[in-house]
Amino acid sequence: MNLLDEPWLPVRDAENRRHWITPAALGDPAWVAFDADRADFNGALAQFAIGLLQTAAPIHNAAQWRAWFRQPPDAMTLDDWFASLRSAFELDGDGARFMQDRTLASDEGACNGIGALLIEAPGEQTLKNNADHFIKRGQITTLCPTCAATALLTLQINAPSGGAGHRTGLRGGGPLTTLVACQPARTLWHDLWLNVLEQDVYLAHAGDARLTETHFTFPWMADITALQKEKGELAPIQTHPVHLYWAMPRRIRLDFDATLAGDCGVCGRYSDSLLQRYATKNYGLNYKGAWNHPLSPYYQSGEDWLPMHPQPGGIGYRHWLGWVLGQTEGNKSVRPARVVSHLCERRRRDVEGQLRLWAFGYDMDNMKARCWYEAQLPLYGLAECETDAQREVEEAVRPWLAGSELAVFFLRSAVKQAWFDDQARGDLSAIDASFWSGTEMPFYRLLRQAIQSARVEEDVNAQAFATHWHHQLRQVAFDLFDRQFVGAGAIERQNPRRVAEAHRQLGRNLDGRKLRAALGLPTSVRTRPSETDHALT
Repeated sequence: MNLLDEPWLPVRDAENRRHWITPAALGDPAWVAFDADRADFNGALAQFAIGLLQTAAPIHNAAQWRAWFRQPPDAMTLDDWFASLRSAFELDGDGARFMQDRTLASDEGACNGIGALLIEAPGEQTLKNNADHFIKRGQITTLCPTCAATALLTLQINAPSGGAGHRTGLRGGGPLTTLVACQPARTLWHDLWLNVLEQDVYLAHAGDARLTETHFTFPWMADITALQKEKGELAPIQTHPVHLYWAMPRRIRLDFDATLAGDCGVCGRYSDSLLQRYATKNYGLNYKGAWNHPLSPYYQSGEDWLPMHPQPGGIGYRHWLGWVLGQTEGNKSVRPARVVSHLCERRRRDVEGQLRLWAFGYDMDNMKARCWYEAQLPLYGLAECETDAQREVEEAVRPWLAGSELAVFFLRSAVKQAWFDDQARGDLSAIDASFWSGTEMPFYRLLRQAIQSARVEEDVNAQAFATHWHHQLRQVAFDLFDRQFVGAGAIERQNPRRVAEAHRQLGRNLDGRKLRAALGLPTSVRTRPSETDHALT
């Protein structure tokens, strides 16, 4: 089974019908999105397709990129692009196999059930301790070759820590990925092509473009010792730049010798070659150094830039600025994914219409998957704004987010004060989640107005926007306190004195100098005594 020849990619058309296509059909305007049975599979397939195009597409300048964006290539053209890569995409057989260790025999190393390829599957220690309480063992016992290939790809991209010598992915376990997409959706091709860089830009990004032997791009084409010494490390300069898309931290070999007929445990389709197990061994490729993946935002830690990962609480508008334009607050800095910054800096006139950011990834606790997060963050017409206009938007939005962080702290403190005494401890994350959800639509409405003003070269009235945002923060905070959390409780279980004081304190904080300063509003406004500021504790 060759992944460039077989129709193994699930896609959806405009009428929500599923089709299975070969990679050469990605340019067909009938397809609007990938349509796998798992959200993490869709994310992995998008990265596969982008990586394949980045590796194969002969785009040497912006004009060529624009031409293929406006007129997608047909299947014959894509077949020509992919022809030289065909040997690297064999899934089975005796030779090199896609994302599998060519030196590992099916009966060598540890033998795992095929369901262990899935990120959320309970690990060896969990099974040994009989601790698989929530995600039970044995839920997936067979996979068709198509789903096995996708699961393998997904694991190599997201590989969490897996015990001694079982390496994490190039970006660590469960990396955050941010892709640019059209809004409203156009075609799958347009969404993929927006994330492909011109070759001169990409080849200067990382790695050594002079390393043209196949295994420097596709590490499974040779013994891993051809890239790194035994139990050694692998740095960017030791690989070709597109190796980033084909990283292989885990040593795995699918077992095609013990297949059976039946229905796949993921997609439900019948196959006469269901896989039941795979072999794995530790001490695979150990990615260390300044790897800079073009699809991930990075944060600064000391002198190093590290890839971001989803965290408890999910993805929301509080991440918009850092992931789109970059953000620096004190000693904390975030920079957007390279494909996002390239769009804003160099493709302003190449893409017409509004865009969005598709952000997704696993929230991992070491080797345990806590949650899969996925969200769409609108970009509106930001890509059409000049650099100075984008800077105006950035300067306007930064204090909104600082004010939001303060407001949610004030709300959480007030609810805690109303409910408990000073010694109480507990999980109050539901308050934060409700606040971020309640302020999301007002934020995006205001953001759209700010971007529209910047796009038509009007001055962005930062103070007027901040005043409006201040009003929204107050309204949502009081509504949540009065109607959802404290005010919704049974009166006989409340402490009226404590509730009243907490409500007054919330008002003082929301109208106080700290919040106004964070929003960039004047702090010298004369206030009533009841509105004096209250120090954070």
